[in-house]
Amino acid sequence: MKHKTLSGIAGHIALIALSLLFLAPFAFMVSTSLKDEKQVFTETIQWIPSPIHWENYPAALLSFPFWTYLKNTLMICVGTVTGTLVSAALPAYGFARLRWRGRDAMFYLMIATIMLPAQVTQLPIFLIFRSLGWTGTFLPLIVPSFFGNAFSIFLLRQFFLTIPEELSDAARMDGCSEWGIFWRILLPLSKPALATVALFAFMGAWTDFQGPLIYVHDEAQYTLAIGLSSFLGRHGGQWNLLMAAATVVTIPLIVAFFFAQRTFIQGIAVTGMKG
Repeated sequence: MKHKTLSGIAGHIALIALSLLFLAPFAFMVSTSLKDEKQVFTETIQWIPSPIHWENYPAALLSFPFWTYLKNTLMICVGTVTGTLVSAALPAYGFARLRWRGRDAMFYLMIATIMLPAQVTQLPIFLIFRSLGWTGTFLPLIVPSFFGNAFSIFLLRQFFLTIPEELSDAARMDGCSEWGIFWRILLPLSKPALATVALFAFMGAWTDFQGPLIYVHDEAQYTLAIGLSSFLGRHGGQWNLLMAAATVVTIPLIVAFFFAQRTFIQGIAVTGMKG
């Protein structure tokens, strides 16, 4: 008993030390955002500025069109999350619950696409979108999410496999169709997995830099990721304001994770239980 207690304490100490290692860059960013320009470059790191310059935040947000960039980013995030959930849930149900010829081979083929680097398909996809006249719009950033994502389909498929088959069999005996089983039984029970997929999609769209950089040409259509890059170009010496803007951009991701933390961890844990 004593050995288990000591092992638990040692494990918690190791996890706390590891978490502090990951929290240090964020703490440094927040600390820098509250300093004036003279306090930024010092020989020793001053973690708690004195005095604290809260005015850096409104000054940073007023120095570039933050609200326009935020609106553009939210539009892309909402479209991407919606498309990912719609396009991942149905194929995942087909791979997990329906029996059809070639199902496993098709599933492994889909999983193999995860190993394909994005750079390989980047040019062909760009040429397709240019031929459609979609460059300079948000369509190339949203529409692909409606055509399925192998990783999201895999996560949902793994979760669907953990739901007892007896529930589906009982529903079929009562005359329920496959769509009814999917919509009325599996989806309500799959909230942890759906939340996990939605959170991954949101984080990917929120932090995406390469996509908007390639397809968005008008400054009025910039996202927050592109906005921060342009902010650095215009206010390269004002690191305190840059860190203030970066903190504001980072906070929504942290808030989203904490609100969905329990559901997210449950979804990740359960999706790996059955193959």
